[in-house]
Amino acid sequence: MTRVLPKPDIQTVEGRRSAIVAAVRQRGYATAEALAATFGVTVQTIRRDLNELSAEGRLERYRGGGGLPSSVENTDYADRQVTHAAEKAAIGRLAAGSIPSHCSVFLNIGTTTEAVARELVRHDDLSVVTNNLNVALALSQQTAFRVIVAGGTVRNRDGAVLGQLTCDTLGQFRVDYAVIGISGIDAEGTLLDFDYEEVRATQTVLAHAHRVFLVADHSKFGRRPMMRVGSLSQVHTLFTDRAPPAELAAFMRGHGVRCEICGDR
Repeated sequence: MTRVLPKPDIQTVEGRRSAIVAAVRQRGYATAEALAATFGVTVQTIRRDLNELSAEGRLERYRGGGGLPSSVENTDYADRQVTHAAEKAAIGRLAAGSIPSHCSVFLNIGTTTEAVARELVRHDDLSVVTNNLNVALALSQQTAFRVIVAGGTVRNRDGAVLGQLTCDTLGQFRVDYAVIGISGIDAEGTLLDFDYEEVRATQTVLAHAHRVFLVADHSKFGRRPMMRVGSLSQVHTLFTDRAPPAELAAFMRGHGVRCEICGDR
């Protein structure tokens, strides 16, 4: 029997925005004027809705309207640095608070893992393995930690270190904690990303960490890049800023994955 989901209440802001997302998914692209006519609001209101939906990663903002987020190309690193910056900082504090001093930690590529690194400077005696030059630079300048950078090719736009040499290096370690970021998590709990080399590096770490922490703000829920990293069932704790959607929350409960939400403590 097919379960019919209730329609969103378009009289509320969130209800209208959810309906906008549904309309764009059906059409692939919609102009602001067409959406304004559909929902009986002004074009200016729709533009504000599209800007917010774009900031949350639920739609892609284009000139004159909105479309589906790209499944093949991530947002520019400079844009990701400022998008949900406060939420990422809070996630960083929460995740770092669950990592003790005197242990080994892996931190991968991403602006949220960089937020975790900024909080780890308050710890003592950490050994950090990373393929993120931004993490390595911040921790080496501010701490006396042992910081190990994986070999490989540097990606200029964001300081990522990638390639076969990277995977070979990472595979030599067995760390206490791996802190990973991700570009998307679908409703079935699949962890997704855009770049094949990034995916390979993260998969290597997943196989060589005693405990895995995933740090992801709410905009990653339901986002669907095309490359599979692994499953949320491989993660011990998800640190985020909002409760996951019901289907994803059920998946986590079924697989014993903890969820820590900023502000819940």
